[in-house]
Amino acid sequence: MLYLNRIPAPPLDAFVASIWLCESDPRPHALERVLPSGAAQLIVNLKEDQTRVYRPELGQGWETTSSGTVLSGVQSRYCVIDTAEQECVMGVAFRPGGTFPFFRIPAHETRDAGVPLELLWGRRRAAELRERLLEAPGPNARLEAMERALGEIWTPQGLHPAVDFALAAFARRPLDASIAEITGSVGLSPKRFIERFKTTVGVAPKQFCRILRFQRALTLAERGHRVDWTRIAVDCGYFDQAHFIHDFRAFSGITPTGYQAARTQFRNHVKFTAPDWASR
Repeated sequence: MLYLNRIPAPPLDAFVASIWLCESDPRPHALERVLPSGAAQLIVNLKEDQTRVYRPELGQGWETTSSGTVLSGVQSRYCVIDTAEQECVMGVAFRPGGTFPFFRIPAHETRDAGVPLELLWGRRRAAELRERLLEAPGPNARLEAMERALGEIWTPQGLHPAVDFALAAFARRPLDASIAEITGSVGLSPKRFIERFKTTVGVAPKQFCRILRFQRALTLAERGHRVDWTRIAVDCGYFDQAHFIHDFRAFSGITPTGYQAARTQFRNHVKFTAPDWASR
């Protein structure tokens, strides 16, 4: 497997966490769960110009198909993807709230959805991006081509000060940050702050903090093969084990031990097998 990533140069780095490229052999499992991370991604399938997303909660075999270049909005729960599309794929991992300088669409309108890039940038610009990536002479050249494309579409504007302040506070204190304290500090009513946050980040502040706590649990689970889920639940501030399992299933569709059994080398990608359909 080849996996490369880079942080773009300023000013893009304030909005983009990384630009990445993955090339791999076909995987033994056909489907994978992708778990919510709290941020959006631009995904480009370079093997074929198609994206397939499965919705197991709607029944076996239910899927949506779109173009191979999509903006995958912030997820509030897991989705299921076709691993064949991961054989040659590029992506842009945005920072929370980082999509606005590149796309003129409120972030909450892309939540739990994959929006074809042609609907956001226009058919011609979207096609040009794919062509430039395919014509690049090598992996690093592809990363550079993606960064140039982002620089061409980027517009110079920052996050709303209240959202910027809140994201910094949530990053420092993901387990006990107080939304009431934040609204008191930014001078907005709770209702106005929540609306602004959803428009910029894609989900409400409380939901975003729950995703951060879920991600913290996954990070702690990466530290070894013998995972003490009870200890992780305590360290992540869950009330009890039942609360932890409930939240874990809400985001991943499986239990913590199920995650451990099906995990892959990527934290937010988990094997999805045929019995999983029947369990929904």
